[in-house]
Amino acid sequence: MTPAWRRGSVFAMPGPVNQRWRTVVDGVRRAADALLPRRCLACDAGAGAHADLCAACLAGLPWIDVACLRCGVPLPAPSDACGACLARAPPVAATRACLLYAAPVDGLLPRLKFAGDLACARTLGTLMAQRLRDAPRPDVLVPVPLHAARLRSRGFDQALELARPLARALGVPLDAGLLRRTRATAAQSRLDKPARSRNVRGAFAVARTQALPARVALVDDVMTTGATVHAAARALRRAGVGHVEAWVCARVP
Repeated sequence: MTPAWRRGSVFAMPGPVNQRWRTVVDGVRRAADALLPRRCLACDAGAGAHADLCAACLAGLPWIDVACLRCGVPLPAPSDACGACLARAPPVAATRACLLYAAPVDGLLPRLKFAGDLACARTLGTLMAQRLRDAPRPDVLVPVPLHAARLRSRGFDQALELARPLARALGVPLDAGLLRRTRATAAQSRLDKPARSRNVRGAFAVARTQALPARVALVDDVMTTGATVHAAARALRRAGVGHVEAWVCARVP
């Protein structure tokens, strides 16, 4: 197996990752890439010179090709809205989900979120940029924020780490301070669909009221029921943002 430091997990440190630390980390990573062969993050086989996944894992990525425009759920045929969205329109104008939450994505995202492997964020954010390169550009990308207590304990915000390479690749400004999480919530993964909506209801607020962007794309790691990103979208809409989309790395079918 590739050593943990080579995969990037030691690059997560207690507390928010600051810019000076990021500069040091990038320098160490470039030096390691020059001295050591790259290994696939998913299977540990040899990776290409300019990728963190091997050719086989790249070829097997579970891209979402046909989905509901509003909620991103995969569909057998193109449609502007699935039955659920026709019955009750979500608060986002569109959901652009890049990948299914399936192998190898269902291994990489937990490694990012729970093991602090920031190399996974760099790789997945770059893959998102490839899929979203033709999407209409928002004014800003806004990562779905963690509560301050969760951020302190985890040391980083996985949505922000995905949004960094995405913003760089697409040339879209990143605004990590526009939205804040006003209260700590239970982990969504432990709750059923109705409880997820209750859990995040009113959990987000816009941090400023002046010079709001007209078009925002919310960035998040995984979308299951959409409760979290929809709660964040409602906060933006209430504050006066006219167009809100959800850009997510992976969608649970």
